[in-house]
Amino acid sequence: MNLFNFTVPSDFNFWGSVYFLVELLAIAFAIRAILMARTSQGAIAWAISLILLPWVSIPLYVVFGTHRLQTHLMRRRKGEEYIGKDTAQLDWLKDFECVDDDLKFYRVLEKLSLLPFFRGNKVKLLINGQDTFNAIFSAIDSAKDYILILFFIVDDDGLGNQLKSHLIQARKRGVRIYFLYDAIGSRELDQAYVDELASHGIEIDSFKIGKGPAYPWQINFRNHRKIVVVDGEVGYLGGHNVGDEYLGLDPALTPWRDTHLEIYGPAVLALQIPFLEDWYWSTEKIPEVSWKSHSFQENKKVLILPSGPADSMESCGLFFTHIINQAQTELWIASPYFVPDGKIQSALKLAALKGVDVRILIPERPDHVMVYWARYDYIYPLQLAGVKFYMYTNGFLHQKALQVDGEMAAVGTANLDNRSFRLNFEATAVIVDDEFAQKVREMFINDFDSAQVYPIIDPDQWTTWEKILIKSSRLFSPIL
Repeated sequence: MNLFNFTVPSDFNFWGSVYFLVELLAIAFAIRAILMARTSQGAIAWAISLILLPWVSIPLYVVFGTHRLQTHLMRRRKGEEYIGKDTAQLDWLKDFECVDDDLKFYRVLEKLSLLPFFRGNKVKLLINGQDTFNAIFSAIDSAKDYILILFFIVDDDGLGNQLKSHLIQARKRGVRIYFLYDAIGSRELDQAYVDELASHGIEIDSFKIGKGPAYPWQINFRNHRKIVVVDGEVGYLGGHNVGDEYLGLDPALTPWRDTHLEIYGPAVLALQIPFLEDWYWSTEKIPEVSWKSHSFQENKKVLILPSGPADSMESCGLFFTHIINQAQTELWIASPYFVPDGKIQSALKLAALKGVDVRILIPERPDHVMVYWARYDYIYPLQLAGVKFYMYTNGFLHQKALQVDGEMAAVGTANLDNRSFRLNFEATAVIVDDEFAQKVREMFINDFDSAQVYPIIDPDQWTTWEKILIKSSRLFSPIL
């Protein structure tokens, strides 16, 4: 018998050939998923679904399943080399590094950030959109040399046009402007908006994770940062994007509750670094920026913590895990999206069990339906451990903030979900200062006054449809 005498059946028609090729592609993707998935659960889920349901799973894998950013890593490292050469001569910045012992267990965050805590900063809370953009526009109007600007979402609406007008006026004064926006987050941005800015000499580009044919469909690895730096003197970081809804003008989500920071001092130079890395990734250029600063008498200790999928460790998730573990009396966290992974759930339970006042502030009304339903599957087990959930009722809550023990606070772009932990590029400002932490604590107390404590509801009391919606939504938690 000749084992190699294989004859193609006569009924092996066109569609049979197509199915055979699709299965081969599915097997190839399944092998890739097994080799590259970050978790064994993810590898098993992708492999089984790709082989059994290739017609559905292959498009989903193209959109959601890329796990590594090899090209981004290489280009980022090259950018870091250039940035490192640019900053290598700044030994004098060591004068602003915090060397005192009162940072205690927050020191480990420097290893996640690869940047030090800087002293000598002035930090101001900007509550809600009007205060935030008034401050940003004022800084843009005062710019003398350059502006770095990065947003996840930029809309061609009232606020977007205000930003455009201020930037064009700054450019007419000779200010260099580097504008980066995320290609997926700003997918509805009209090209005419971009072209008009470019026509005035503003350098503008979109953040994409690759150049191949599949990348326009790849919604993972988004740049979720919101950064503005003016002349290396003042920086802005927080939850606001550029759109009318962030001013509370969306009838469905008004009023919009969000928080930003205004930072003066050496920490602003640290805030430039993630922007420069992102700009180099998109353009293969490094803008010329200032690396000079001075201290302010407020003397706030600030660490800028960039995080993202190109990090050697899961920096964002480790940040939250460490902060939760170290809380002694109070841990208050605000996040619009609550889809924690296993490590965060365990850390929150342990904190509550040891007597820490753990409060999670989340919005009552949703802007993403699947995230809204998935969160309920996490709330009940955490409530049993003593975690208290507050539903913000006065509009939509979008701020990303926390305070620990009245001595440390953080404001940034990261949510308590897997997308921020593993899939998005984020940035967080960590401030270790009793006075500032108390201001954040007071902000939380005002927000709690506009919220209701969520009662403990046993899942057995859910209706059948609620169970279906909650459990099916949780299946997508790795990408929510």
